[in-house]
Amino acid sequence: MTSKTAPRVTAPLGNREFRALWAAETQSVLGDQLTTVALAIMVFDRTGSALWAALVYALTFLPALAGGLGLAQLADRYPRRTILWVTAAMQAVLVGLMAIPDSPIALLCVLIVFARLAGAPSNAAQNALTREVFTEDEMYLRSQDLRGITTNTAMLVGLGGGGLLVSLVGPFYALAADALTFAVAAVLIRRYVRWRPAAGGNGDAWFGALRWVFGQRRLRVLLALSWLVGLAVIPEGLAAPLAHEMGAPSQAVGWLLAADPLGFVAGVFLLSRYASAEDRRRLMGILAVCSVAALIGFALQPALPFALVILALAGAAGAYIITVGATFITWVPNDLRGGAGGLYRTGLRVAQGVGVALGGVVAHLIGSASTAVAFAGVTGVVLAIPVALAWTRVRTADPSVSG
Repeated sequence: MTSKTAPRVTAPLGNREFRALWAAETQSVLGDQLTTVALAIMVFDRTGSALWAALVYALTFLPALAGGLGLAQLADRYPRRTILWVTAAMQAVLVGLMAIPDSPIALLCVLIVFARLAGAPSNAAQNALTREVFTEDEMYLRSQDLRGITTNTAMLVGLGGGGLLVSLVGPFYALAADALTFAVAAVLIRRYVRWRPAAGGNGDAWFGALRWVFGQRRLRVLLALSWLVGLAVIPEGLAAPLAHEMGAPSQAVGWLLAADPLGFVAGVFLLSRYASAEDRRRLMGILAVCSVAALIGFALQPALPFALVILALAGAAGAYIITVGATFITWVPNDLRGGAGGLYRTGLRVAQGVGVALGGVVAHLIGSASTAVAFAGVTGVVLAIPVALAWTRVRTADPSVSG
């Protein structure tokens, strides 16, 4: 299919099931950003402790990380629509309980852990079910483009406006609003998404998907391509020291954080608009190298405007990750997609967390955030080139890859 006949990025919205899945996910992401901001503000105001605030913030993503490998496999053992609306209803209740004024901090920690744990099978079910809704490669890839664009935009809006909204209405009303988004999501999915039987069976090996994935060379290469993102996100963890080194105002931290996702949204849109699925698979290795190579520009100790351009370009090239994820899910059998999707998502999160942590260590040791980002770029290129070459060999050796 040529780019002239490729469906537009908004084409998947013509499908009623996908509209429900997309709307449920988008407004839930907005609500989650409110919860993240509300908890940080509420806990710090009540305890005056930066440690407690950081601990509760960590609890907003650590449970999903821990449950990603195990709980995601529920999306293969039970009907995926059921997984989605039941977990959304559970999260509505748990976040609603968090909105009760004067709840003990320990109780808030427990509630956020269980709420995020419920998100592990939900994320896996969402990815696998979307592939069931769209069986044609081009339309499925556009659905993932649309999800990537709206999710990143929702996160930017939620984090950018979350602080202002929480300050206006208070953290408890913000948490209540998040609970409402999950309730709406449950209703949308229950009402508009068609029921399908479980793709797998209860007798399947619990970690069978993981063993199957690592037994496939082409899937191992896709995982390696996704893990390169761990180096590309290092500037996010160093946004504050980067702004300080540039002599930029404090609000520049927000600009530095926003540059990459804004570039990512633009990159996804351009790929979706002008490249077919086959073209995008051909470009994945090149874009993976470019996404980290752009960071080498920080060796020049750039001023803020140039730094923003570098990060936007890195984010735009990083849009290749949408094609990686869509290709990965497509190449996994339907009865294993829940567990395999959990592996993919968990690996991505671990790579990002490790990358940010290592970036902080390197910046501390050498005393320069800009140099640490440039070093990440050099390291990324050294690692990305052999992975890109491995992808080229996989793509040319297997006719089904380019078909």
